[in-house]
Amino acid sequence: MSADEIIHQSTRLRIMAALNMLERRQTLDFSQLKAIVDVTDGNLGAHLDTLARAGYVDIEKLFVGRRPQTRVRATTSGRRAFRGHAAFLRNILDQAEAAPPRK
Repeated sequence: MSADEIIHQSTRLRIMAALNMLERRQTLDFSQLKAIVDVTDGNLGAHLDTLARAGYVDIEKLFVGRRPQTRVRATTSGRRAFRGHAAFLRNILDQAEAAPPRK
């Protein structure tokens, strides 16, 4: 078991955590995700591009009336990668808690 270097970055980890809380086909609007992750538009956009290139998220851009809207959802491979990375992190934490205290 190893770290997923794409998800490991803290902002991308928060993005994937937020998306993994949704049902499989549910999406988050860009503005909702931005509020959850607490980053700027540009920062969120750059991280979403990285996740999309890895195949971890689907990004849907559309217009509602005359207003642009971006919706994001985790893909099946993105959910699998997130679960694997979460297990990797849990393993590290479990080992740290099980280690005898240093004197």
